[in-house]
Amino acid sequence: MDVKSLGYRTDLMLLRLCGSQLEEQSGHFTIRTPRNPGFWWGNFLLYKSLPASGEFERWQAEFRAAFPAAKHMTFGVDCTDGQLGEVAAEIEAAGFELAPNTVMTAGRADLRPPARPNMRGEYRKLTRDDDWAQALQLRLACNDTVKAQSYQIHAEERMREARRMAEAGHGGWFGAFVNGQMEAGMGLYTDGCGVARFQSVETRPEARGQGLASNLVHFAAQYGFEQMNAQTLVMVADPDYLAIRLYRAVGFKDTETQLGFEKRPA
Repeated sequence: MDVKSLGYRTDLMLLRLCGSQLEEQSGHFTIRTPRNPGFWWGNFLLYKSLPASGEFERWQAEFRAAFPAAKHMTFGVDCTDGQLGEVAAEIEAAGFELAPNTVMTAGRADLRPPARPNMRGEYRKLTRDDDWAQALQLRLACNDTVKAQSYQIHAEERMREARRMAEAGHGGWFGAFVNGQMEAGMGLYTDGCGVARFQSVETRPEARGQGLASNLVHFAAQYGFEQMNAQTLVMVADPDYLAIRLYRAVGFKDTETQLGFEKRPA
């Protein structure tokens, strides 16, 4: 699959590794994750270019045909500048939220140690059943946008996917533990192509501001270079969320903008 966007290229890499189905069609790709139909960005259409004026209605019809039972709608565009142009008003008028993200990269020479080392934390790759159970509980504790019951089903399947990929040798999930409790976590995975992608950097709300996440990102990045033979690490971040400063501080650089838009279930 010829995809220009580094953000989507690494998204698709991860989705393939966890068993998602990718199908190329005229003008777009259809991505399905049958084990997790409620995963918005595991069940979406990725278009090769922006819609022309008046064309977005057809996109929505194509989504409904591909995912007749879905309560959400999600679309990606294979571009690198994140610009929608004149069609933005049409998309927003249809009830969609624009979701531009900053795609960041770091090579081995770019990596910098955290400005605030947190020596209280134990930073390591997850290996035990209890580690994975704690990772799920951390994920649930960090959810503040989706209804708890539906989110738990989604989160459980996502963590099972993360564990399967780790046990298959594609990378791992990492945790920052304080007094035995996992306070921050994240994944880092690759298909062996030399590029590794971070996933879901999370810190328990009451443990934020202590430097745990930056120390864990640095630890996992070193692991990626030394143990996963990665040449480039990729991080995708919300440009308006404070965590992006954390990633820049340890050496990640803004590289491109990933463009998507979503319509949440009613």
